[in-house]
Amino acid sequence: MGKLFVVGIGPGNAESMTVRADQVLRSCDVIVGYHVYVDLLRHRYADKTFMTTPMTKESERCQMALDEAAAGKTVSMVCSGDSGIYGMAALIYQLRGESAEPQIEVVPGLTAACSGGALLGAPLTHDFAVISLSDRLTPWEKIEKRLEAAAQADLSIVLYNPASHGRPDHLRNACDILLRHLPAGQVCGVCRNIGRPGESARVLTLGELRDAEVDMFCTVFIGNASTVALGNTMITPRGYRDV
Repeated sequence: MGKLFVVGIGPGNAESMTVRADQVLRSCDVIVGYHVYVDLLRHRYADKTFMTTPMTKESERCQMALDEAAAGKTVSMVCSGDSGIYGMAALIYQLRGESAEPQIEVVPGLTAACSGGALLGAPLTHDFAVISLSDRLTPWEKIEKRLEAAAQADLSIVLYNPASHGRPDHLRNACDILLRHLPAGQVCGVCRNIGRPGESARVLTLGELRDAEVDMFCTVFIGNASTVALGNTMITPRGYRDV
């Protein structure tokens, strides 16, 4: 019986991958994942066998990885960012069920809230919420409730999956929800292609964010009441100067 690692590869560049993730990928026989993420790794681990599935085929992808491990291979299921934050770790465990085989080990990675936050400065120094705007697996009504709750609690908010070809208005709709509780001047930020060619970050207001052009390669940050823009950075203080 082989072993299955569920590996968070971070934003995509080798410099932001953990040493542990790199060690696991070098030692495995097979790398499985969404084709976009696997393509980021092919040149670095060229001696491996690669197996991919397209978007919406997550169950098939995870079962493929489990089957390869059950056949005696050492397998890495790769996820962008962290393997447990919107990653495949939970689904891998669910599909294996009560069985103890194949052995599974989760390898964490740098999620976009951290890597994008570093690009913007320090927007998450205090409490924050991470919310995906994708309603493919979560009803929009539930997403709306989570946005309302985070805004009312004065949490900084990180939005994953802010828009796509199939749902171009999700960020605009989310901003309309947030604007019920937050001022239009609330400091916000947008990062795109974190750790990849064309990487960018910009600071703007919530009112400006409502009409901003974003896509699936963007991560969006909404500050709390204490967040300020300092030049081209987004800073959320925690109050250390008052201690």
